[in-house]
Amino acid sequence: MNAVLHPAVEGNGVSSYRVVRQFFFEGLHMQSKNNIQLSDVQAVYRGPEWHLWELLMGQQIHIGGLRSSTGLAEAAGIESGTTGVDLCCCTGAGMRFLVRFRDVGRMRGVDATDAVIERGRIRCREEGLADRVDFTLADACATGLESGFADFVWGEDAWCYVINKPALIAEAARLVKPGGKIAFTDWVEGAPGMSDAEMERFLKFMKFPDVQTLAGYAELLTQNGCEVVVNGNTEQFAPCVDLYLEMVDRQLTYDALRILGFDADMLGAVAEEMKFMQSLAHQGKIIQGRFVARKTG
Repeated sequence: MNAVLHPAVEGNGVSSYRVVRQFFFEGLHMQSKNNIQLSDVQAVYRGPEWHLWELLMGQQIHIGGLRSSTGLAEAAGIESGTTGVDLCCCTGAGMRFLVRFRDVGRMRGVDATDAVIERGRIRCREEGLADRVDFTLADACATGLESGFADFVWGEDAWCYVINKPALIAEAARLVKPGGKIAFTDWVEGAPGMSDAEMERFLKFMKFPDVQTLAGYAELLTQNGCEVVVNGNTEQFAPCVDLYLEMVDRQLTYDALRILGFDADMLGAVAEEMKFMQSLAHQGKIIQGRFVARKTG
């Protein structure tokens, strides 16, 4: 979640905090059909929500952090000296992990939000990794990058934000060379399934247009000339949400309030939605899926 840590006055005289407050509460309580657009996702990652997620998850804004990244890299057999593309890379934490811990030769990150790319470039320079990590501001479904140049395509808990998932998988398959890998984790609907009301509430809180299933992603990968070699539940979602809620309750209350302009009502509303998501996770209705596929043609 993206933001300044205190109210800031914009050029039109409206505080960014007030805008985000309205966005948060409209997102939580609106009853109309879900109609999340790319601009809504960009607003998340230009505002306080980004900072709130980073407070809870760290720079690796995905379930399981370094452990999850390591598990995905091992499952995909990511090798030293290879070239990869991270679609929906955010600030590039996954790319920094890959070049630092897997000795990947070069990474190209693609994201549609300028603010996270700028922050990512700063972080790469600070960590001395800027010569091996590049960023492209573009739609992950139409990157404009060269076909078949990557040894692997990477993603971590970010493709749930993409509206056109068939186009995203097709783009991933276009970018990777024959024999290369598509490796990603994502938030997907679990086997029990959600009711319409549960799905609507979950999507609006998270600003997701929809979520896929394990079988749905496997089908899309197969349709795009890939052999699915890993397709399963990491079992990390529920314990991690438990951890995030406990952290806010026991240690990070002040920090969360500061991000939200010291609005206790807003923090309470966010906490209620997190508890709702916690319930879904413990019922297996929302899970973190892990996927690895090999391009066959």
